[in-house]
Amino acid sequence: MHRHELTALLRRYGQRDAASLAIAERFVAFVASRDDCLLRSCAPGHITASAWIWSADRQSCLLTHHRKLDRWLQLGGHVDGEARVHFAALREAQEESGMHRFDLLAPAAEIAPLDLDVHTIPARKDEPEHLHWDVRFLFCCAPGQELVLSSESKALRWVRRRDLADFVAEESVLRLERTAAIWEANDGARAIAACRL
Repeated sequence: MHRHELTALLRRYGQRDAASLAIAERFVAFVASRDDCLLRSCAPGHITASAWIWSADRQSCLLTHHRKLDRWLQLGGHVDGEARVHFAALREAQEESGMHRFDLLAPAAEIAPLDLDVHTIPARKDEPEHLHWDVRFLFCCAPGQELVLSSESKALRWVRRRDLADFVAEESVLRLERTAAIWEANDGARAIAACRL
């Protein structure tokens, strides 16, 4: 399975600072160790992709009340073999929100993850406990689109970015917004023209 593009993306993320380098190296080692890392059948864990979605005016962020995990989270899921994980994140954003037009945002003019996170998914029915190696991207939705609830969610909700900490306590979710706000403050949350999706 072709993983060179994913590895390059992870190494790019690791160039930010020491903390980013540490987690990027963990991801690179995992990807190198498992030919099937992009498939949900990879039992110890697998690569997933998430979308941190801003409203068109960039004042709100979109959360889903995840049906299986019963928590408010960002949208995302399995990449199902897609090595270009930003496309998998887009697909999940589209499927779980009902919206279809997004800009991928990143600093400079190259695709870059907003965040990397490894978390445990508890055992459920015939599925054992495993890890999700989540690669997360920042998107801004185009205006005039309606939300449509998917079967994976109990609810969808726009939350004012400034009020996010009053609504959710999940540190990895709060970190997404903190990093996105830093990008924005540094004029780094720009649409990548070649990747307007």
